[in-house]
Amino acid sequence: MAAVAQSPRPPAASKRRLLLALVGIVVLAGAGAAGWFLYNHQPAPESTLPAPAQYMPMSPAFVVNLEETAMGPRYLQVEVQLVTRDPLAIAQLQQHEPALRARLLMLFGQQTSEGVATREGKEALKAKALEEVRTLMTEETGKPFAEDLLFTSFVTQ
Repeated sequence: MAAVAQSPRPPAASKRRLLLALVGIVVLAGAGAAGWFLYNHQPAPESTLPAPAQYMPMSPAFVVNLEETAMGPRYLQVEVQLVTRDPLAIAQLQQHEPALRARLLMLFGQQTSEGVATREGKEALKAKALEEVRTLMTEETGKPFAEDLLFTSFVTQ
């Protein structure tokens, strides 16, 4: 009796299993790639912009006598605006504006025309004025409230 050799699997079943294995590998690779992409490409965190600046003009303009020089009396006229980003600060700054004006008048009246003639002199005066505002507001409210102080007009005669 002659034995007939049979292949262990029919060729069609072999091809189907190979195709299923390849599809499984492709699906797993695709899922892995998608996971890697999602993990490594998280949306950028939203930029945190500061709150919008709010400006409080201190009206009317400050007008003070400067220390006298050999050329006679000199004057300073300066317009000031306070800057804050705290929405509640404007009301607090307005409430204390008379005291703020008094302090700034004293400070401005101590200046010399030579001292405020240069940009550096104006910037130094601005820093001192902001410190006066912050000090008073901290004493009165516990918070400095003013982020910056701007000279919007600056005239000496």
